[in-house]
Amino acid sequence: MYHQSKYLNQLTMKSISIIIALLFGYICTAQNEISGTLTDFKGEPIIGANVYLEGTYDGATTDEQGAFSFITEETGTHILVLSFLSYETKRITTDVTKMKNLQIKLREDVNTLETVVLSAGTFEANDNSKVSVLKPLDVVTTASALGDFVGALQTLPGTTTVAEDGRLFVRGGSADETQIFIDGIRVFTPYSPTTNNIPTRGRYSPFLFDGITFSTGGYSAEYGQALSSVLLLNTINEPDQEKTDIGLMTVGASLGNTQKWDKTSLSFNASYINLAPYLAVYSDRNDWHKPYEGAQGEAVFRKRLNNGILKFYSAFDTSNFDLTQEDINDPEGVRFRLKNNNFYTNTTYKGSLGNSWSMDTGLSYTYANTKLGIDEVNINNDENSAHIKLKLKKRFSSRFKLSFGAEQFITTFNEQFSENTPEIDYGFNSNIFAAFAESDLIFSRKSALKVGLRTDYSALFNQFVVAPRVSLAYKTSKYGQLSLAYGDFYQNPNNDALKFSQDLKAQKTSHYILNYQFVNDGRLFRAEVYHKEYSDLIKFDTEFATFDSNFTNSGSGYAQGLDLFWRDNKSIKNVDYWFSYSYLDTKRNFNNFSQSAQPQFANNHNLSLVGKYWVDQLKSQIGISYQYASGRPYTDPNTDTFLGSRTKSFNSLSLNWAYLLSPQKILYFSVNNVLGFKNINGYQYANTPNNEGIFNRRVLRPAADQFFFIGFFWTISEDGTDNQLNNL
Repeated sequence: MYHQSKYLNQLTMKSISIIIALLFGYICTAQNEISGTLTDFKGEPIIGANVYLEGTYDGATTDEQGAFSFITEETGTHILVLSFLSYETKRITTDVTKMKNLQIKLREDVNTLETVVLSAGTFEANDNSKVSVLKPLDVVTTASALGDFVGALQTLPGTTTVAEDGRLFVRGGSADETQIFIDGIRVFTPYSPTTNNIPTRGRYSPFLFDGITFSTGGYSAEYGQALSSVLLLNTINEPDQEKTDIGLMTVGASLGNTQKWDKTSLSFNASYINLAPYLAVYSDRNDWHKPYEGAQGEAVFRKRLNNGILKFYSAFDTSNFDLTQEDINDPEGVRFRLKNNNFYTNTTYKGSLGNSWSMDTGLSYTYANTKLGIDEVNINNDENSAHIKLKLKKRFSSRFKLSFGAEQFITTFNEQFSENTPEIDYGFNSNIFAAFAESDLIFSRKSALKVGLRTDYSALFNQFVVAPRVSLAYKTSKYGQLSLAYGDFYQNPNNDALKFSQDLKAQKTSHYILNYQFVNDGRLFRAEVYHKEYSDLIKFDTEFATFDSNFTNSGSGYAQGLDLFWRDNKSIKNVDYWFSYSYLDTKRNFNNFSQSAQPQFANNHNLSLVGKYWVDQLKSQIGISYQYASGRPYTDPNTDTFLGSRTKSFNSLSLNWAYLLSPQKILYFSVNNVLGFKNINGYQYANTPNNEGIFNRRVLRPAADQFFFIGFFWTISEDGTDNQLNNL
């Protein structure tokens, strides 16, 4: 029995050993080691990265050398995932037996807040932008702006203060060198017409916009027919709630309403302005027969589709006034009458096409009719314009994006002129076809490149032009970056020239820009130097552009300068302020100039300081805005120098106060030029000298040295707290 038991024990032990050996061999053959080292593209180890097989619990984290190792029982082809914050996630698909001693490099994730931004020449006013110089709220709470987005942008560097005009003059360019777009579609008549020494305003209320991009140069190849600048206005994609806005003002009234449904929404805004009551209390230097009266209405309908959003935008406005202005050559003054009707509409669609493709498309139509009466002269003109655009974009990766498209601008302009004579007709038909392509190349979080090309064909001139554009940005530190931009830009002559002559060609500028930007915790600093070369500018040989002028493209010029901007909303509690300064050196030989000179609309120095302070105890926002501009050139016929004299410097200090009577009721006060600076816009000289051989002159002063405004604004909304502070 003993020997039998011993034999059985030996047999049992041998069997167990065989079984263990077989199990061990099976386990060894079924397990695989996955190992390797993870670094960045500089060879530095990435510590603490996650490494795992997708769809399993098998994985590890990298150590101080960036190494990783773990065992898996999985077999066959699998996906190894390697991820770490601020780096692009990498996936490797192969057989698990080949996942040994891997040497893997991860790229920096370029979709982070620390990634470089192509910013040369561009100011953003958008809550969703990585780097916003202004917010939508700033555009309408600036004291000197009086609710006009153009007025707020005039506090930014690169703009010139031309108080009697009111339009945007950018970096030595005339006002018609800046083009305005709504949702990417061109606005052909963005300003209300006016007369001498009365500044115009932008036609469109900030009520319906939530994003503004203001490019002072070097802008995208997507935008053309602008020599100096583009202003992009983006309507709200989707309102947050239903509400009604009511405004009662010293100059009129306004009403706005928003309705919201499941996938659609409708917003409208209407206003009526009549200066008669105001002028009865605060008269100005004009002899008004009919003070300014105007009405405006805007509407946006939005429809969210499965893969995009469709918008319909329409705006209509009308204005009417009649006055007599002083004139040194006419003792009775000059009678000026104006009636204007303007209609603008656009339809846009923005959405995804799948497989990383997207599409932006739209079209617009503009109708403008203006009737002018200047003493015995009567002018009636009509403009019909359209813009059609298609843009496609492909996102190949977070580092490479390509966009391309085509667009067409169509304009028909007709004018009837009479002065106690039979009516004379002028006009033109313009058709411009353009194509563009542009790519964004992001090499790393520190460097990026944008390269674009635009071509325009003008049927009116039978001219084909090619405009290359390029921007480069490099991040010099965690908060600072440098940007470079170059581009060629073309624009057809304006209506005042084309209605008399079509034997012309497009005007041209070339932009060179160097930009430095620093952004950190509510503080932003920008410094930008630029140089612009003008060629093929319009010239004519008469005092004004008329039917008997000889027009050529022989004009030229340059503009160069320095722009500085600083904004800080952190250093002082409840205080937000910004400071901007621009130095401009420019000369051009265009229009009726006898020689190259600094144009009348340009000055050498512009400075703005804007501040806003929220006072909790008073439930109030107090705003201040100061603007300074050095004197602008004018020609004194008593000297031999063309545009050799300078007006005195422009100064204006403006204040506003928004007081919350309740969460949804605001009482608003503002005054422009509160200190009453006696600004001078220029001089008008007599046509002939007096008995002493001297040309007498008249000072051109603003129609009023100050403007006072009082308004009451009431919002009725679902949440019971929303108000119109954003619109003041």
